[in-house]
Amino acid sequence: MSRIKQVRVRLLTLDPFPVWLFVGFVLFWIWLAIAPYYRSDWLLENILVFAAVPVLVWLWYRGGVSRLAWLSIFLFLIFHEVGAHYTYSEVPYDQWLRTLLGFSLDERFGFERNQYDRWVHFLYGLLLFPLLKDLVKRRLLHEAVLWHLLPVMLILSHSAFYEITEWMAVVLFPGELGESYLGAQGDIWDAQKDMVLALLGASIASALSVVAYYLRSKLKSK
Repeated sequence: MSRIKQVRVRLLTLDPFPVWLFVGFVLFWIWLAIAPYYRSDWLLENILVFAAVPVLVWLWYRGGVSRLAWLSIFLFLIFHEVGAHYTYSEVPYDQWLRTLLGFSLDERFGFERNQYDRWVHFLYGLLLFPLLKDLVKRRLLHEAVLWHLLPVMLILSHSAFYEITEWMAVVLFPGELGESYLGAQGDIWDAQKDMVLALLGASIASALSVVAYYLRSKLKSK
């Protein structure tokens, strides 16, 4: 069988669920790409998305990634694109809450800065965990402890790397563009808080995964 035929056969056996999610994301991406608040910042925010898509396509082709992981990645990218459209420091989430629910989150908790970037850093840890767990399980078939520990460590290291990337963006693009991409909003501990939130999200996801693993083990033993 030729290589092309092998690829065709392989594609027919793959789960179509990630494809539908990808189509939905592309449509959402196009909608938000039409008129972002700041085009230059939007382009910077989407560099990692452009780099991630081929990797995700390759992972889909390889298989072994759960639907939960695909759905989690889809949700994270949706939240990220909202931040890219408005720029993270100007997402009007509080205005949306006032309109939909009639209360102000910022007033309720005394927030003095836009918290959307904090939320997405937390989601990065929470929603990236399932994918990393699937990838770790592929390599370490019988190391259940590491299934839940290594993804947390990887997410924390990714978060630190991203903070370094933001710092480099400020160096390479001084002025308003770099500051907009950094999104520190005057908080000198912004990078540390972002990493803590990513760690918190990953830790919660890991704890939930441990509970689910324990319950499944209990059910199998009965």
